[in-house]
Amino acid sequence: MITLDETDLQLLDMLQEDGKKTIKEYALKLGLSATAVYERIKRLEKQEVIAKYVALLDKTKVGRNFAVFCHVRLSQHIKENVLQFEKEVLKLAEVVECYHIGGDYDYILKIHVGDMEAYREFMVTKLTAIKNIGSTQSSFVISEVKYTTAVPLVS
Repeated sequence: MITLDETDLQLLDMLQEDGKKTIKEYALKLGLSATAVYERIKRLEKQEVIAKYVALLDKTKVGRNFAVFCHVRLSQHIKENVLQFEKEVLKLAEVVECYHIGGDYDYILKIHVGDMEAYREFMVTKLTAIKNIGSTQSSFVISEVKYTTAVPLVS
């Protein structure tokens, strides 16, 4: 684990909140020189604390606001099936998150599509076409109560 000081944590919080501000804006808030902030950011990028920069889209405006959590159980828990499922799910653009989990199911997928009909089409033509899926269970999002991409750095 990399050691981060309080200033690093504050800077990372600011970058997670709005990564498009200028170095000078971050420097003013932190009470540091622009050069010091620039060097901190470059160090954090080099250490891969900052993995990448992205634009977060409004799901409604791009027609992908129908969210589904789909639990997947494999028919057999052998290495070949696990690796094959993971390889195939990586190809599915509709799947925005996939976790191998413990419990009654093997995986949980977060899926974004336009509507119920699009989800049905996705299930029929893509997801259930993957070999060795034993069963699935879908839960549809009624309303998004909390959503963040930020990693909590302070409690």
